[in-house]
Amino acid sequence: MNETQLKNAAASAGNYHSMGFNCAESIFLTFRAIAVPDMNEDMVRMASPFGGGMGRSGCVCGALSGAIMILGAAKGRVSPDVPRKQSYELSNEYHNRFKAKFGATCCRVLVKAEFGSKEQGARCYDIITESAELLMDFLIEKDMVVNENTGEVSL
Repeated sequence: MNETQLKNAAASAGNYHSMGFNCAESIFLTFRAIAVPDMNEDMVRMASPFGGGMGRSGCVCGALSGAIMILGAAKGRVSPDVPRKQSYELSNEYHNRFKAKFGATCCRVLVKAEFGSKEQGARCYDIITESAELLMDFLIEKDMVVNENTGEVSL
């Protein structure tokens, strides 16, 4: 495992969040270039509703949702003739790692602060950057880093 790759991923996701992107968008934008570079950056639009635990409902952490979207974009299927097993197994394994690291997958449980508060923003930033390291480690382990085979995150 390359510590630089993990730190670069965390910095990139944190920077996207600091620019105003939500948790799901920040993870999506960071890892689109790493795991699915042929995907258009404008596809970040599909991550937008997942911020704040699916639009403030607090159901599932947006950083987790963004990561699962990346895994699906990289290893999902485009035909019903292709087995679902690989994408299901990847998403389940990542979900379980996320839950083991953070103790929960529910946004409300993880953040425990009023939406829009300074405390919420700081907690989300921490979750986003730690999630980025977790996902980078997962992608490296699964040999899913395709950005020039370097895994380096460029801003």
